[in-house]
This record gives sequence, C-alpha cells and structure tokens, in this order.
Amino acid sequence: MRILLSLVAALLLTPYAMAHEYEMGQLHIDHPWSRATPPGVPTGAVYFVVHNHGKQADRLLSADSPVAASAELHTTINKDGMMGMRHMEQGAEIVSGAELRLEPQGNHLMLVGLKQPLVAGQRFPLTLHFEKAGNIEVQVAVQDDAPDAHEHHHQH
Repeated sequence: MRILLSLVAALLLTPYAMAHEYEMGQLHIDHPWSRATPPGVPTGAVYFVVHNHGKQADRLLSADSPVAASAELHTTINKDGMMGMRHMEQGAEIVSGAELRLEPQGNHLMLVGLKQPLVAGQRFPLTLHFEKAGNIEVQVAVQDDAPDAHEHHHQH
C-alpha cells in the first residue's frame, strides 16, 4: 500500500516538477513560472528564459494574461545604492544566438492588478507578444518553493 501511495503521489507531482517548454519559430521558451502571492497583494512577477536560435534578433514587446489587469516588462536597477525597477517601454531584445533571462532580482514580467492570488500548484495562461515571432501563449506554473522576492513590488 505504501508503494502504491508513493507512486500516486509521484505521478500527481510530476507535472509541476517537470520544466515546461514552448517553441515558436526560432524562439524557445523555458519554464515560465511565478511565485505564489498572499491574498490582497496586487502584483506578481513571471520569470522564464527565451532562447533565440534564429539568424536575426527578435524583441519581446509585451504580454498579457487574464489573471491581471496588465503585464509590464521591468528591469531591476541600482541607483545610488537603492534597488528599483524601470518599465522597459521598448520591450527587450533577444539577440540571434543569445537568450533573454527573466529571473528574480533581474529582468522580469510584472503582473499588475492581480484579479486573485496566485496559488502554488496552479497554472495560468500568459500571451507573449514578439516583434517577429508573433504571439506565443504559455502556461505559467505557480510555485511556492523559493524565497519571496516580491517585497519591492509592493512599492508600485
């Protein structure tokens, strides 16, 4: 019985433990994820890596998701010893043969005006808008296995 329960538990957790990937043309998107948010927190962040295997650059222009009023590309800056964020209004370029990393403490996609908390174990749709590749819909895995780095987002 213990072996059966262990097997069932492993099978149920596998979709969340496995990285999920998406392809569109020459772009490869690795494991879109977000941290769980407590009730009442109006913002969240999404992280992933975009690999450009093409011969020309592309640009991530914007994104949207039904879980938030808007989504903004942000870069983290250090100004006079104070960490802050800046909206990347022109999007983010992905040079040919390179990658764009959206990660905690760095570039990220800010979800503004969350309509409900992001709950660990769930997934939500996110549409990425690229200049050349067009629109790519991905599923964002909400995780609760990393320290909370959203405290600086509450200042928006």
